[in-house]
Amino acid sequence: MKPDQWLAEHGAGASAREALAFFDALDAVVPTDMLGRWRGSGLPTGSALDGLIEAYGWYGKEFLDGERVHPLLFATRSGPRPVDPALVPIGVLRDRPGLAHSRAARTAFRLARPLVTTSQPRARLRSVEHRGVPTAAMVYDALPIIDVFRWVSDDVRLGLMDLRGLPAPFFFVLRRER
Repeated sequence: MKPDQWLAEHGAGASAREALAFFDALDAVVPTDMLGRWRGSGLPTGSALDGLIEAYGWYGKEFLDGERVHPLLFATRSGPRPVDPALVPIGVLRDRPGLAHSRAARTAFRLARPLVTTSQPRARLRSVEHRGVPTAAMVYDALPIIDVFRWVSDDVRLGLMDLRGLPAPFFFVLRRER
């Protein structure tokens, strides 16, 4: 089965085991193949983080070059804007997902988002070895997170968020903006 066909068939979700097997079967990505702006969406696998960043208005990621990456773009009326992930309470997202999924938390973020918007890059693009394969990865500047990427097609990547303390990875799909 072709990778894009697997994603189409599992867009509503897959088990974490199935997603890992699919991820492991995909080709590695060269860091320069990540350059540009990408639209993101989660791939539900039963993770506590499933649907969370989308509920907050996550748009995607932007890779300007190896040293300048905007890891979290959020949708606004004036277009996608980068948010400083160091100001996002990642411990609450990881350790108290029920609270993070609450309407009150989403409302508070929507109100605070203009205060956490930044024009400065907050991550870097590198090649790292993950699960035995050297591939492109986004390394956050101030958080214990590495997003690792695998090739689905010219314009689609499967991402795996490796967050220290998260019992299982969070999967997401990036589609290149043209």
